[in-house]
Parts: sequence; C-alpha cells; structure tokens
Amino acid sequence: MSVLDTIQFNESGIVPAIAQDSETGEILMMAWMNKEALSLSIEQQRAVYYSRSRKKLWFKGEESGHVQQIADIYTDCDQDVILLKVKQIGGIACHTGRTNCFFNKLENGKWVIVADVIKDPKQIYG
Repeated sequence: MSVLDTIQFNESGIVPAIAQDSETGEILMMAWMNKEALSLSIEQQRAVYYSRSRKKLWFKGEESGHVQQIADIYTDCDQDVILLKVKQIGGIACHTGRTNCFFNKLENGKWVIVADVIKDPKQIYG
C-alpha cells in the first residue's frame, strides 16, 4: 500500500493542504491537492497544488518564483488534511504580494487588513 492510498481525498478527489513556515511556524496559505499533486510534492520536495478554478496542477512559484521547498509533510489524525512545513522562497506566499494569505482580521465586527503588501502583484505577475 502506498502512502497516497491512506489519504482521505474528498468526493472531488482533493484534500486541503496547509502550508506552514518550517522555521517560524507562521501559517502561510491553504490550497488543495489531488493525488498527483501530493505525489509530485513528495517526489520533488516542492509544493505542488491542484487549482480548482483552472482544473490543473499548480506548481507553487511557477509564475511568481515564490517556490515552497518542503521540509516535512504531515497529515492529521483522520488523514484528510495535509500539512506542509515549507521554506518559502522570496518570503511571499500570497498572490496579493503579502507574506501569507491570512491578513484579514476580524476586529470589532469588521474585517481589517493587518499585513502590508511586500511586493505589488503587478511586479510579480506582470
């Protein structure tokens, strides 16, 4: 039995994957993986996700250069969530040009942006 066979992919054949900075513990982003994306991530030690909107594999950093090198891979107790501990190349994980995707904080009943843009997305993606 392959390690991939133990993962509980949902009815769409995907599983949520959380990327966490391996040094700081900061949660960087959440994306989806199908079996092929997880297999390639294990093989290449580089984060590969599955884009639901584009319906194709998404090699993190393929356009931006902000690759995620995998230090460790974990699964939760039900084996239906993947945790990638990664080294985030370039310090930017979010397509908005921020360190991470979790920059909207609920404060006094309103969403407040609590992280600055490090690099304008137009400079990253053209």
